[in-house]
Amino acid sequence: MGALSSAPEQLAAPQDDISAGEAILRRQAQRESAARTYARSLPVVPVRARGMTVEGADGRRYLDCLSGAGTLALGHNHPVVLQAVRAVLDSGAPLQVLDLATPVKDAFTTALFETLPAELAERGRIQFCGPAGTDAVEAAIKLARIATGRGGLLSFSGAYHGMTAAALAATGDVAVRSAAGDSDARITRLPYPYDYRCPFGIGGDRGAELSARYTAHLLDDPKGGVQPPAAMLLEAVQGEGGVIPAPDAWLRRMREITAARGIPLIVDEVQTGVGRTGTFWAVERSGIVPDVMVLSKAIGGSLPLAVIVYRDELDAWDPGAHAGTFRGNQLAMAAGAATLDFVRRHKLHERAETLGNRMMSRLRALAGHHACIGDVRGRGLMIGVELVDTEAEPDDHGALPSAPRLAARVQQEALRRGLIIELGGRYASVVRLLPPLTITDEQAEAVLDRLADAIDAAHPATRERAA
Repeated sequence: MGALSSAPEQLAAPQDDISAGEAILRRQAQRESAARTYARSLPVVPVRARGMTVEGADGRRYLDCLSGAGTLALGHNHPVVLQAVRAVLDSGAPLQVLDLATPVKDAFTTALFETLPAELAERGRIQFCGPAGTDAVEAAIKLARIATGRGGLLSFSGAYHGMTAAALAATGDVAVRSAAGDSDARITRLPYPYDYRCPFGIGGDRGAELSARYTAHLLDDPKGGVQPPAAMLLEAVQGEGGVIPAPDAWLRRMREITAARGIPLIVDEVQTGVGRTGTFWAVERSGIVPDVMVLSKAIGGSLPLAVIVYRDELDAWDPGAHAGTFRGNQLAMAAGAATLDFVRRHKLHERAETLGNRMMSRLRALAGHHACIGDVRGRGLMIGVELVDTEAEPDDHGALPSAPRLAARVQQEALRRGLIIELGGRYASVVRLLPPLTITDEQAEAVLDRLADAIDAAHPATRERAA
């Protein structure tokens, strides 16, 4: 794909195509549930897509920095993925096989284990779950509870692990959990290091150290009220929580704390895996090896697939203890094996590290001219830009309040300029960039140009000061 300009592209489209797209959007609003999310803020009707470019029914082209919430490591319809899927279709192989062994599954499992931390790959077991990441989180929690005979779970502020029962209980979003009538009696919530809005008002290494110290103290305090838990569940980079990377030293301390107390460590790599954060798996940066890794999204090569990989000593399942009709998705396994192999052979994780650092450097320079950008952070091609209210008073530690309305305007202005972005974090005030790992230098520049223009348009006061 050649270079793309920073201006939105416009294709000639027949009037009836435009009308058809608008009709589809109207029917969606009439028929689909009130729970729909992306469709509300991104009124696009995709009809074609390739790489990072999505074409809508109205003929407009967009640069997609959502990538299926991180699912599309290679972008839309990558040739190696299409070839892998076609090969299975043309072979006459069964497409759904429950948990039976097949050559396609064997090839996927082999490709996956070749990418895992060596210690886990050597002594690992894999459980194929239902098609969504939340089911894999459920499986991981259930496995830990069965293996340890304990019920409690350590989770973190800002966490997001899915929408099913145990996964939702471990999620930090109070509004979502309360709307579902969730009970978190067996969840102990711990403070996640958040440099910009440090729960201890300190930030940096010291703030992370206090988080670790608090965790160890709580677990060891006989009056702390916490029973020995079944597991600790964490993300190496919180995605929905606002693209908050955990410091490497903090991750190592969590590994030390859990190992010393016989607590299995579960790391949710649903969104961070397959090269997204600059290493193939996010845990590799810190050097830790979890007891359980939860994997989904990109491992299916754009198709639904979710697994957990765990140390063999935890393999305490009875037959059928965790099942799922669609855990045998052969097309997803073929697409996933092709994706894993392509990312590894072409070192796209290293590319993500290099290009991600370059993009964050430019965004930080942009923040120097835009007071509404409170923080720029991320790992690799998982980038967050936190927008703040410049008219409000800072808190006791200098951070300005979140600016959700501004963030929503930025998202809409970006869409007008042909850029699809997602929002996350506290009060949905963090602009999230999750481009495919195949993004070109020219596309990266176009993304940043369009985002800068969108911020200017959404926050005129900033533009006036910059001028």
